[in-house]
Amino acid sequence: MLNVPSQSFPAPSSQQRAASGGRSKVPLKQGRSLMDWIRLTKSGKDLTGLKGRLIEVTEEELKKHNTKDDCWICIRGLVYNVSPYMEYHPGGEDELMRAAGSDGTDLFDQVHRWVNYESMLRECLVGRMAIKPAVPKDCREEKKVLNGMLPKSQVTGTLAKESPISPSYDWFQTDSLVTIVIYTKQKDINLDSVIVDHQFDTFRAETIIKDYSYLIHIGLSHDIQEDFSVRAVENVGKIEIVLKKKENTSWECLGRPLENHNSLILKKDTGLYYRKCQLISKENVTHDTKFFCLMLPRSTHLQVPIGQHVYLKLTITGTEIVKPYTPVSDSLLSEFKEPVLPNNKYIYFLIKIDPAGLFTPQLDHLQTGDFVSVSSPEGNFKISQFQELEDLFLLAAGTGFTPMVKVLNYALNNVPSLRKAKLMFFNKTEDDIIWRSQLEKLACKDKRFDVEFVLSAPTSEWNGKTGYISSGLLSEFLKRSSDKSKVLICICGPMPFTEQGIRLLHDLNFSKDEIHSFTG
Repeated sequence: MLNVPSQSFPAPSSQQRAASGGRSKVPLKQGRSLMDWIRLTKSGKDLTGLKGRLIEVTEEELKKHNTKDDCWICIRGLVYNVSPYMEYHPGGEDELMRAAGSDGTDLFDQVHRWVNYESMLRECLVGRMAIKPAVPKDCREEKKVLNGMLPKSQVTGTLAKESPISPSYDWFQTDSLVTIVIYTKQKDINLDSVIVDHQFDTFRAETIIKDYSYLIHIGLSHDIQEDFSVRAVENVGKIEIVLKKKENTSWECLGRPLENHNSLILKKDTGLYYRKCQLISKENVTHDTKFFCLMLPRSTHLQVPIGQHVYLKLTITGTEIVKPYTPVSDSLLSEFKEPVLPNNKYIYFLIKIDPAGLFTPQLDHLQTGDFVSVSSPEGNFKISQFQELEDLFLLAAGTGFTPMVKVLNYALNNVPSLRKAKLMFFNKTEDDIIWRSQLEKLACKDKRFDVEFVLSAPTSEWNGKTGYISSGLLSEFLKRSSDKSKVLICICGPMPFTEQGIRLLHDLNFSKDEIHSFTG
């Protein structure tokens, strides 16, 4: 539904979108940019037609408002008049009209649930649905059971019953420590799988188990220190979180359960959770791309898995704007061993600054010490795709290079079966090539790796490949090390590049299982 324009990432919840033809942006009229929309919402104009009143909306009433000039849409129980927004929507009017006069929550989640619609459409709020949508029953009442363990039957709703997994948790204490133990009953759990945040007395630990999110969310009964440790016992699927007490007193209980505590929910149905990270440094990489280093709070444990992205959130002229970015390693030349050190507190980004844009100039204006909100990771790349991998081919255009950084580092350092890794990197000019020196040094250092640069607007001095992604370039580049070698091809860039690339790869008889497109 609502979409913040993004050069790097289209709709993030629709991972197969590139393979199925994509979702195109619609050219906006002059004066219909995101900034123009924000100005309109601040103008004081009545955008609901109700002169500031909020009403309860029945299903019958909602259905009446189903035309372009009178379009109401319900998202998570709140009803908005989106008619004024029609001409400002990058996805076009037709996409908004798909949910006209109805509950558009599912459509919204399919396309971009990460967008902060509550902020974007605040001035379009008509009111609340008279009948609230049914939601899974949460375990909200504190249960007096041994060590805080809750029975399996209290894990949230029907989703848990349908799931093949049944996690649980317990806790124990010493004079100075409290240890929370999460039993996932899965053997592929590591430090990437758990995200821990502690703010004031609120403790939150989200564990990603396959396609599900298991949440421990507690208002702690006593104060703890900022720093804590997290350990994953992979062979038994156990996670231990050790908290340090501020006072050496015995706790009678862990605390009070908060929203969705002890719940097991499909990951796609969970909301995004943000924490504020501090800008430590930013450096020029190319004429329009910068390298940002952000530091996580001391009270957060978060490691972004390979091939996944996060969302950065800034408040611009009173409106929260969100954009997705893939974190990178601090360098291509540093060794990359799993698991990452538990005390790793830094996240790195390569971000192209668009002077005509809204988000990246604001990000670039941040000074060292300023803060930006960072979400928990999302994405559908599976580390299992590296198993017995022999040939890794990476196709990147512009900042589509960013997800390739960790993929390449991991493959070269952690996949013993790997015979070769090749990157074909598409750019306009030599000045646009991100980390060219590092890529060339890596190719010299590791004989399994090779990089080819392709320029669409080279100078006369350029001796390398030229043009755009094509069958000719790919057929020459994608040579298996043996007839039956296991291959993985990763592709990322602007949507036209990715869509064309996937079509060409299928024409060259590569299977769906051999291709991974980073489209969100």
